Amino acid sequence: MNTIRSSLILIVLGCAVLIAVLVSVITGPVQVSIIDFLTGTLTDKTHYQILFDIRLPRAIAAALVGAGLACAGAAMQTLFRNDLADPYTLGTSAGGAVGVSLAIIAGMALLVPVAAFFGAIGSAFLVYILAAQNRRISTGNLLLTGIAVSMFFSSVVSVCLVFSGNNMHQIMFWLMGGLWNASWADIPLLLITLIPAGILILFSRDLNIMSCGEAETRTLGIDPEKTKILLLGVSAGITGLAVSVSGSIGFIGLVAPHIMRIITGPDHRILIPASLGCGALLLICADTVSRTWLGDLPVGIVTAFFGAPFFLMLIRRRSDL
Repeated sequence: MNTIRSSLILIVLGCAVLIAVLVSVITGPVQVSIIDFLTGTLTDKTHYQILFDIRLPRAIAAALVGAGLACAGAAMQTLFRNDLADPYTLGTSAGGAVGVSLAIIAGMALLVPVAAFFGAIGSAFLVYILAAQNRRISTGNLLLTGIAVSMFFSSVVSVCLVFSGNNMHQIMFWLMGGLWNASWADIPLLLITLIPAGILILFSRDLNIMSCGEAETRTLGIDPEKTKILLLGVSAGITGLAVSVSGSIGFIGLVAPHIMRIITGPDHRILIPASLGCGALLLICADTVSRTWLGDLPVGIVTAFFGAPFFLMLIRRRSDL
């Protein structure tokens, strides 16, 4: 893909994300004039608080969570050479859920991001170790191991719920995935996910080579195992930080990279940043629809409505499963 077309795609995506944030902010049960918002001439104090204290941080949080999950999914699909890999199907989000549940039960709410971070990384490497046979990971092994680990961690979360006492509602809302409680205090944490996302972009050349196979990767002087472990840790870390704010939101990391791969092709120099934009756009739209027309249904349910059929379509396309 030539540089001009790549740049145009990224510019269009960036503009689409900005427009989506704007539409999300002015859309809702309380109607606000777009002109008053853009010119900063809002006179109603209640409208001002709704826009700048509730909707705007929520829209920005949706953009950053969606971007993080999408770029993590794009990297995982290449690392495992598997179209079905993403933070949700590989159990990474479930590992983060265990960490968050334990932190909430222990009464350490301030440590929720840290617990989600290490829970997600631990789960990702557990799936990697269990799925590997003679240092090779087959598609079937990876998917089945991810499902098994995810179910195991779901059982652990269920046990946590039983013993959570008064914290049950807090854990339940987190598990459903939503951005109800997103505030300006969450934005700095989510901005940190852009650092590991930048690392993935820096490794775009390595990801391009790894997508050709391990033999080609070794021939070009790259250790595939070391690179895979490093980038898997980076991807899982992004997932952990994102879900610590939003809860468990599935399928964004699966759908967004596939959409952009169709448009941009497999070159990760454009695919990773394009997936960032697409993931942000998808989650902003899903959250706006949920908040405005579905009674603030957990956005994780909305993403599952369009992600699950997409996932089944991918499975039907694969003849080796």
